[in-house]
Amino acid sequence: MARALRVAVQMDPMETINIDGDSSFALMLEAQARGHAMWHYEVRHLSLREGKPAPHGEKRVERLFARARPVTVERRLGGHYKFGDMAELDLASMDVVLMRQDPPFDMAYITATHLLEHIHPKTLVVNDPASVRNAPEKLLVTHFPDLMPPTLITWDLEAIRAFRAEYQDIIVKPLFGNGGAGVFRIKPDDENLASLLEMHFARSREPLMLQRYEPAVRKGDKRIILVDGEPMGAVNRVPAAGEARSNMHVGGRPEKSPLSARDREICDAIGPTLRDQGLIFTGIDVIGDFLTEINVTSPTGLQEIARFDGVHLEKAIWDSIEAKVAAQGLGAH
Repeated sequence: MARALRVAVQMDPMETINIDGDSSFALMLEAQARGHAMWHYEVRHLSLREGKPAPHGEKRVERLFARARPVTVERRLGGHYKFGDMAELDLASMDVVLMRQDPPFDMAYITATHLLEHIHPKTLVVNDPASVRNAPEKLLVTHFPDLMPPTLITWDLEAIRAFRAEYQDIIVKPLFGNGGAGVFRIKPDDENLASLLEMHFARSREPLMLQRYEPAVRKGDKRIILVDGEPMGAVNRVPAAGEARSNMHVGGRPEKSPLSARDREICDAIGPTLRDQGLIFTGIDVIGDFLTEINVTSPTGLQEIARFDGVHLEKAIWDSIEAKVAAQGLGAH
């Protein structure tokens, strides 16, 4: 058994999570089962302290702190966590930081990745903060054009109209959204595209992503979990009747799903890039034969796969984390 690690979990408030669906909770349960000590904090409690001279002419060392609380967890509805006292935690003293706050991938999210770079890799941040910043889910996928459906990312209204004229039936979604929020299907006879564009660009400076609608989504949008670039399991998410989105919190129905030959082909193509970029835990979305997203910020799906397949992928994730800590000589904190 690997030695006990000091683990800080940067995530959303503990009281807001769904213990039967949250992948961060599954990771925390597994960490605790392995004897690792855990602290919980929210991004708003991060502070980077700079410019203070070091004593006796020593090299100045950055200090990244979080107001954090020791935490223990159990799978008990209404009592799934217990906090210790809040204290200032030097994140450089941790062995591992799990960056698990949910998107949106906005400037606050990006700033957090910059701050965490001050401690990584001496403290192992999962996933690598620079790679997370450089690989938002709807952009990393564009480096694999042969695997994608026809896609457009733009601010330009004429380009959007031309894409719609070419493909007729399209999906429109915010580039940095999450959880299916703001995702629309625009059918050939839909007259709302102009209003949708006006509404979006009146409140946002971000571009939109458009993709050809894939009818195969009626059979499901498959989430595949990769650990160090290796596919470990999958769950299919079938949209509810009358709904274009398959996300489970908007009514998508999870179902057991083995990996197909095409799924493995996609994973073989992207796996080396994920591994080289330090993206230990990723989740990709596949509709039919096409890769649509690569999720690197706060992937989900662990608990659904465990229910259908009896495989607890959080074990593989922690095996990888422990191996990396040991191999890099980390943990001398």
